[in-house]
This record gives sequence, structure tokens and C-alpha cells, in this order.
Amino acid sequence: MSQKGELVPIGAAAKKAGISRQSLQYYLMVGLLEPTEVAPSGRRLFDEKSIGRIKLIKKLNDSGYPLRAIRELFLEGRSDLKGSEQ
Repeated sequence: MSQKGELVPIGAAAKKAGISRQSLQYYLMVGLLEPTEVAPSGRRLFDEKSIGRIKLIKKLNDSGYPLRAIRELFLEGRSDLKGSEQ
């Protein structure tokens, strides 16, 4: 595996993003994100871009956005989220 395209399982992705595995599983369940890839074994794998999105979800949630509102923002496809916390 190359360093850039490295895929990590859910536990490692949660750790890299600074959240609990349970929180990441909840984010998946409510549709905040999807795994980068699902292995034939059913194992969910995540890349750096997904981990960045998890960090953004956590940052928005920590600054007062409810997860439902974050999901709606993502569904609307807004690209201005990264600059929203100034």
C-alpha cells in the first residue's frame, strides 16, 4: 500500500480523528459519512480524506452544531464549511 492511498479500519480511523469508535459508528449510521471502501470481509476502511471529514464533523459538533444540522449541511453540498469557524 502506498502512503497516500492507505486505508485504515474503523478503530484506527476513529483514533486518528480523535473520536471514539462508537461515535464513528454513529456517524456512519446516521449518514454523516460513508467508508472509503468496504472490504470483501465487510470491514469498513477509511482514507485520509474521510478522516478529515470526521475531524470536521467533530469540530462543528464541538462548536455547537447538532449532528442533524451537520448532516443537512453536507447533504446540501455546501463547500463553505471549512471556513465557518473563525
